[in-house]
Amino acid sequence: MKTTCCFLLLILLQLMIPGTAPCSLDFILDTKIKETLSGLELHPSPTRRLSCVSVKNSGRLSSCPAGMIVTGCACGYGCGSWDIQGETTCHCQCSTIDWTTARCCHLT
Repeated sequence: MKTTCCFLLLILLQLMIPGTAPCSLDFILDTKIKETLSGLELHPSPTRRLSCVSVKNSGRLSSCPAGMIVTGCACGYGCGSWDIQGETTCHCQCSTIDWTTARCCHLT
């Protein structure tokens, strides 16, 4: 009886040790992630590049040229409060602003 109990206890301990069971949670997650990633069609185009320029204007607004969108803004006088209007224009929100810069990008 003691031998059977010890044997069952050893089997239970082996199942509880992480990484030893073939169906551990890590194994299942890794398998699912690999299945999902292999199902995605990722074909990056070697001819496409991200092209960016900075456009600086005096005042609160700075807009991107046609075909480009704003990816970030910078404001004069240390103002860190800004928003993007219509995907193409930076708007600095502080009361006193001497310049605004828009970082404008597009895929080429």
